[in-house]
Amino acid sequence: MLDFRKHAKKIILTACTGMVILLFAFSDDYFQASKNLEIFTSLYKEVNVNYVDEINTSEMIQTGIEAMLESMDPYTEFVPEADMEDYRMKYVSTQYGGIGTSVQLHDGKFLIAETFEGFPAQKSDLRAGDVITAINSLSLKGKSYESVSTMLKGPKGTALKITVDRPGLNTPLTVDVMRDEITQPNVSYSGLIADHVGYIKLDKFLENSGNEVSEALNTILKSKPSGLILDLRSNGGGILQEAVKIVNLFVAANTTVVTQKGKTKEKSYTYKTYNPPLAPNIPLVVLVNSRSASASEIVAGALQDLDRAVIIGQRSYGKGLVQQSFNLPYNSLIKITVAKYYTPSGRCIQSLDYTHRSAQGEVVKVADSLISEYHTKAGRLVYDGSGIFPDQFIAQQRYSPIAITLLSKFYIFDYATLYRSTHKQLTSAKDFRLTDIEYTDFVKYMSDKDYNYFTKTEKLVNELQEEAEKEKKLTEIRTEFDALKKKVYTSKQNDLNQFKDEIKLILENEIVSRYYFQKGRMEQAFNTDLEIKSAEAVLSDKAVLASILKGNGKYKSIGKPVLGFTANVPEQ
Repeated sequence: MLDFRKHAKKIILTACTGMVILLFAFSDDYFQASKNLEIFTSLYKEVNVNYVDEINTSEMIQTGIEAMLESMDPYTEFVPEADMEDYRMKYVSTQYGGIGTSVQLHDGKFLIAETFEGFPAQKSDLRAGDVITAINSLSLKGKSYESVSTMLKGPKGTALKITVDRPGLNTPLTVDVMRDEITQPNVSYSGLIADHVGYIKLDKFLENSGNEVSEALNTILKSKPSGLILDLRSNGGGILQEAVKIVNLFVAANTTVVTQKGKTKEKSYTYKTYNPPLAPNIPLVVLVNSRSASASEIVAGALQDLDRAVIIGQRSYGKGLVQQSFNLPYNSLIKITVAKYYTPSGRCIQSLDYTHRSAQGEVVKVADSLISEYHTKAGRLVYDGSGIFPDQFIAQQRYSPIAITLLSKFYIFDYATLYRSTHKQLTSAKDFRLTDIEYTDFVKYMSDKDYNYFTKTEKLVNELQEEAEKEKKLTEIRTEFDALKKKVYTSKQNDLNQFKDEIKLILENEIVSRYYFQKGRMEQAFNTDLEIKSAEAVLSDKAVLASILKGNGKYKSIGKPVLGFTANVPEQ
């Protein structure tokens, strides 16, 4: 009994000591917060009263809030009431009232870049390439992009009169459009592609994305496909729970998909599948690239760790952070990073370390020396700290300088608009090809256009000239140097022909979109998409598929940093 009392006293003393320390720490933290808030209030008062010019109170406070949050990470952000609708569309749902167009401000004009199939703009025959000059007879001259976007949006069932200049017409065209509820689906395309392979393109993980993938998969399964491609390229993520639902379509119930670990117990949670899978055995490939992030990486990482899917493409972005929103006064909110997430093998794929910055305050990548090794369910080696590395790496397709120039200067876009005005229809999106005669017509179209650009060869020639001048050798090699510059210039002038195949593909894709919209773009691109071709090849070869998932030979280790190819060097 005496021993128990002594023991009890120790427990009470220890507990009291802990409470005192905790209360002191809390008290000190509270004091520091109270002290600095008082300083901030007094500082604002003095500036407001004494500063030589009038100050904008709202902007000043907003700047202070943003500066405070900048010290954390780019995902922790304050959302004022004025930005709530944009926030909801970006992170929760893409549903809004409007006409269904994408508008760009180009050379001071409001250009319809795209119309969305099945919505008011397309139904009223507004077209990509139309220049909006007035809305409800109000001229848009001098208007900002934000004000025009606001004018186009509005409650379902309200009317608009939109005046446009259309290439090929001599007079403005006024179109009556009735606003509707615009909902951009998470799944932008699904169906069967070559060799009886199912394909689902998931653009985002917002509300209902899990159900959309489930419905698309159910439809595809009715055709008894030989395999499935889940395309997560350029999908920046969204709602974590939707990612769990999508993984659950392919793996058994009660399987760990992702674990989030925060500062408190309430922010730490393990997400498991809870339903029987819809397609537990279908051969599966997931496509990713450097813009696949967050929820996309949860899906790809979980399916890789569980050896359920082959990942093809480029290394993903590397966002292993979880955010949660909290309501604030006056209809505002703050989105805070509350946890890091970990794939089933235990790895966190976060590639940037926002906590330990450089001496200059710059965010740095996780060092190769700190990257750890983990094991998939079948024992394959995977690594943390650098996104999801694909099982089968495909070098990113890159455009030539002339193609980039033609795109950035809108010459591809404008030629597609001209083509649409002289060709009423295309027989097929997937099979459309420009003839050589039509490409020659495009070259003629470019004859009076300014598409000057700087090639890598020209850059090297200029560097050679600078070095020769420094070493006082330019006079000696002047004749040869001038001849070289002339050859480079002549070669550049021939780039429209030299890069004909590449430019034709871009032209064809843009032209197809004028008739078959976003789905047409995708179907037309299936013909030349290297990642899709690789996915089809893997799905058609069961031996290769099994070899990858079992980790045989070169597939044993996935993405280990090695000399000359580290986690911190982007793939070329």
